[in-house]
Amino acid sequence: MKISDTLKKTGFSMAYRYLENNSPDSIPGLISWVEKIDETSQMSRQLKTVKRALEDPDNNWKVWIDNLYADIDPDVRKATFMNLVVQSNVLSAKRRKDLSEKYDCNIPWAVLIDPTSACNLRCTGCWAADYGNKLSMSFDELDNIVEQGKELGIYMYIFTGGEPLVRKGDVIALCNKHSDCQFLAFTNGTLIDEAFADEMLRVRNFIPAISVEGFRAETDFRRGKGTFDRVEQAMALLKRKKLPFGISCCYTSQNAELIGSEAYFDQMIRWGARFCWFFTYMPVGTEAVPELLATAEQRKYMYEQVRKFRKSKPLFTIDFWNDGEYVHGCIDGGRNYCHINANADLEPCAFIHYSDTNLREKTLLEGFRSPLFMAYRKNQPFNENMLRPCPLLDNPGRLASIVDESGAQSTEAMSPEDVHALSAKCVNAAERWAEKADALWAGR
Repeated sequence: MKISDTLKKTGFSMAYRYLENNSPDSIPGLISWVEKIDETSQMSRQLKTVKRALEDPDNNWKVWIDNLYADIDPDVRKATFMNLVVQSNVLSAKRRKDLSEKYDCNIPWAVLIDPTSACNLRCTGCWAADYGNKLSMSFDELDNIVEQGKELGIYMYIFTGGEPLVRKGDVIALCNKHSDCQFLAFTNGTLIDEAFADEMLRVRNFIPAISVEGFRAETDFRRGKGTFDRVEQAMALLKRKKLPFGISCCYTSQNAELIGSEAYFDQMIRWGARFCWFFTYMPVGTEAVPELLATAEQRKYMYEQVRKFRKSKPLFTIDFWNDGEYVHGCIDGGRNYCHINANADLEPCAFIHYSDTNLREKTLLEGFRSPLFMAYRKNQPFNENMLRPCPLLDNPGRLASIVDESGAQSTEAMSPEDVHALSAKCVNAAERWAEKADALWAGR
């Protein structure tokens, strides 16, 4: 049965009453309400897991939820629930599905946007540097992308870069104008200060994911001396202000064992992180260091460690390469997300620097229907083994054929990279991972 807008609005007021009860005891009522208005049942299925966790006082997810109520500002928590759960998922999922069917293209859940390619650091192995440091989009351009996205049912926006907080003012202005959207940023954390934290408290719909590659030695090795201390100060400030934040970890051949250790998981929890997003190093760019690619053994280690600690630690984690089994393979190309660089080029993924659409010339919907994005849609999933989801790292040659077929061009401003040369750098890693991944997939 179709839920009327009036009923949905009435439901909003009910949800607010549940949320104003500053206790996890309100969650069963919230879940019941979500189930009534969730036309696609997508969110309802996920929230049933939450309901089961709440029934077990020793469950790590019960601890995680309790901590959200104890340690997060109630107004921020309310805004996050309404924007992330209700608006972005429950109310907008059907619109995205209907439009995807109407136009026969992917409509993503989230859009990653680079407000600028500028950064206050220069980290070893960072692909963002290949764009150069002088590209940027104006506030009006960023605002227009969000407006177009909302028309398509997209209410989740993630800032990348460059360092997005170089554009603090515009980031906050977007959050302020689009209070019905949830915003997140991948940030090095060094520009988070008292004034910015207060602005986060005011707008309520911005969450940082701070890049940390281990402890002091590992972080300072990649990001520069003194970076770790500045990042710890930022996390302490956010924790004191009761603002939610997460951590973004890139694991490489040099730090995988540390990143996946219990000691590091425990440290992230002590810092106050609510989530961690894991990425594996990608040899993107002509100056990339292929030796930093995690070995097959290290990737298997991360696969096992993340799953082990999901069952025991109060920390929400996603491993974007090893969690393909939960999302049916690769999520890029607009299937769940896409990337817009600071030159307004629409790219399938933050790690795939090829495009056939510039949003200064075409609309977002036109980009989703472009030859590049349609080729992605036609080819997904790229492997029947969902532990080998990536068209670049796990299936060399698949990306090259898509780029060739679509006529897409390199978007790297400093040194454009031939897609076949890029794919060649991944062949050995893909072959070695295939042996591990196939065994894991067969034994699951």
